[in-house]
Amino acid sequence: MPVISRFLGISIAMYYLDHEPPHFHVVAGGRRATVRLNDGAITGALPPRATTHVLEWLALHRDELEANWVRARRGLPLVAIAPLE
Repeated sequence: MPVISRFLGISIAMYYLDHEPPHFHVVAGGRRATVRLNDGAITGALPPRATTHVLEWLALHRDELEANWVRARRGLPLVAIAPLE
């Protein structure tokens, strides 16, 4: 699973040829979750502070995430996305 961003102890990744709907995977504080691109719905459990950071990052990088989703579905290399600062 290619990691596309890391910040504040949070890792963001996407799987190649993953199932719909478009989403990304998060590991933070020893917990795992998936986050849908279109509405930020979270499946799994993240620490509260990580949830806030991930949703803020999603809002800033939604277009880049959608482009990476298309790349992943096509088996193309993913592009790193800037971390939350």
